[in-house]
Amino acid sequence: AQRGDRAAFSDGFPLLLIGQASLDELSRRVGRSMEMLRFRPNLVVEGAPAFAEDSWRRIRIGDTTLRVLKPSVRCILTTLDPVTGERSLDREPLTTLKTFREREGDVLFGQNLAVDGEGELRVGMDVQVLE
Repeated sequence: AQRGDRAAFSDGFPLLLIGQASLDELSRRVGRSMEMLRFRPNLVVEGAPAFAEDSWRRIRIGDTTLRVLKPSVRCILTTLDPVTGERSLDREPLTTLKTFREREGDVLFGQNLAVDGEGELRVGMDVQVLE
């Protein structure tokens, strides 16, 4: 983040972005469908390859420019069923994420973003990768 960046009603970053193809790949590896709701993203991007968001540095959605700040570190809450609140006995999807998304002891899935300026985001808007 940059000096002066602000976040409200979040635990550290204003926005969390996850690619739909990334979730699809995770579900394939787990062996069953994982709900996007487990990860609580603000933004879900379709049409990019799995984990393409890992290499993005700046994107534009409509007239809004967003900076990709850092990967999102995932915790045990992802193992809770978002509907029932029950923990998965096999600790999925965290168990599988650890096999291919662990870096220096952190399990990573999704990207934290900050907004440059102001703008309006709506479902269905095109996403342009700037960097």
